[in-house]
Amino acid sequence: MQVYRVGIPLNENLLDTAIAGKEVQAIYAVAKTEGVRPTLLLKQVASGRVVILQRDGKQPVGIGESLRTKINANIGTSAEIFDPGEEVKKAVVAEKYGADTITDLSMGGPIDKIRGGMLEETNIPLTTVPIYQAIVEAGSIKALTEYDLVQMIKKHVDEGISSIVVHAGLTLEMLEKLMGVKRIMGMVSKGGSFTSAWMLQNNNENPFLPRFNEICEILAERDVVLSLGNTMRSGCIHDPMDEPQEEEIEMNANLARRANELGVQVIIEGMGGHVSPNIISDYVAHYKRKTDHRPLFVAGPLPIDIGVGYDHISGCVGGALAAGAGADYLCYITPSEHLALPNVDQVREGIVAFKIAAHIGDTLKYGPRPEDKKLAEYRRARDWENQFQLAIDGDRAREIHLPNKKTCSMCGKYCAIAIMEDYLK
Repeated sequence: MQVYRVGIPLNENLLDTAIAGKEVQAIYAVAKTEGVRPTLLLKQVASGRVVILQRDGKQPVGIGESLRTKINANIGTSAEIFDPGEEVKKAVVAEKYGADTITDLSMGGPIDKIRGGMLEETNIPLTTVPIYQAIVEAGSIKALTEYDLVQMIKKHVDEGISSIVVHAGLTLEMLEKLMGVKRIMGMVSKGGSFTSAWMLQNNNENPFLPRFNEICEILAERDVVLSLGNTMRSGCIHDPMDEPQEEEIEMNANLARRANELGVQVIIEGMGGHVSPNIISDYVAHYKRKTDHRPLFVAGPLPIDIGVGYDHISGCVGGALAAGAGADYLCYITPSEHLALPNVDQVREGIVAFKIAAHIGDTLKYGPRPEDKKLAEYRRARDWENQFQLAIDGDRAREIHLPNKKTCSMCGKYCAIAIMEDYLK
């Protein structure tokens, strides 16, 4: 029996159908959700400026120019803490409070079971970084082979994930240059460090490069999106963009073009990590220009380094600035960033913070949003329930407000709106 993914047979892919001018079901579904014309969305997908993440039988998610800013939640076990049920619960909570996508970064416990649980219990697109599990199963970074990597990618794709991350945009020459630049934090990308360590330990070039076409063929067959990882990002705001980072941008841009030729949609991971607030806008513009305006995925960014324990708040500010400047896709940050594996409550806090960031970013990009006007009307009418329904985290608002009260306890009967209401009608 032939399996269909949002209306497209497995022997076709969305990018090729968009280039051919076919308005397939996924285009209509995303256009309706985003409130844009299908013809515009079709052109954006064909040009590579928008990608559509899909899961069999689920609502597809569009990411890119002219669409709402999306947020991703990183979930997954570490080598020290692995409770499969807890990680699946985090994924469910992330979706409940507004995550558009989930990335499973599990490296401990029954990884296949955890990923399977996330696929079973959630409805939003799931991304993986296959090198994580490949290293765990190989037993060490050095023991990993190119064949292992490709087989792990194929396994994840066959299980129904929506996108994968590979750190293909670096070479041994770039690593040598990185050793020669003055950075406080060095390299902070986990997947990038795995790839780099493999290259150095085996004295071999990037394992993804000789297999790149093969990987793209695997992805194109199931219409899985390729996310090109950001190995050279900065780890503190005093580490500015340097030559290795610039070279990775150029290399990822070239790889993106090659992947598109092979029928694969591409997201560029870039700029994220830690970026001083005064240059976030310039960095976004730089990435967009260098990568032909492909969807830009940003981790954070954190605009200060001293917000430890409150990095979700710092990241919300940086994410809002980045989204407002044109970033399309934000990776949330939780209060436990740099400190520990987040718990369920911290996942919720991170999601809400970045929902706020994305909404501010969209307001900067597209102007005041209609949801804010509607909530203001409900607030004037002291219609608490409809305010809670519209709020980014209505559960939290409901917890704070005293039940069965027409006014809030801050003003009570001396509510400014109520006092002046008759005079200002």
